[in-house]
Amino acid sequence: MELQLPQLIIAIVLYFVLFFGIGFILNMVLRSTWTMAVIYPIVIFFIVDQSGILAYFTNPGEAFPTLGNQLISLKTADIIILLSGFIGAVLSGIAIRMLRDRGYRMF
Repeated sequence: MELQLPQLIIAIVLYFVLFFGIGFILNMVLRSTWTMAVIYPIVIFFIVDQSGILAYFTNPGEAFPTLGNQLISLKTADIIILLSGFIGAVLSGIAIRMLRDRGYRMF
């Protein structure tokens, strides 16, 4: 199924806002700056992965190449959407750092 342009735009904004919000809350609660930017690749593996987590422990010789093939076979629209989520996660770290530098110590 092909993604239409309005769907692509909505998905880009949705992933950006979603991961900015999650990253902001995680960075605020855990009192760190780059938590979500570090966790984001793991989240991407869960989004792209079609086999279970246990497959990486029980059958790693097959699970990791399958994940690699799934990552390589992503379409351009999928990559753009996932990159917008990563940009949101990174910008949440920048926002937390800016708030701390300006004196908001609760963050």
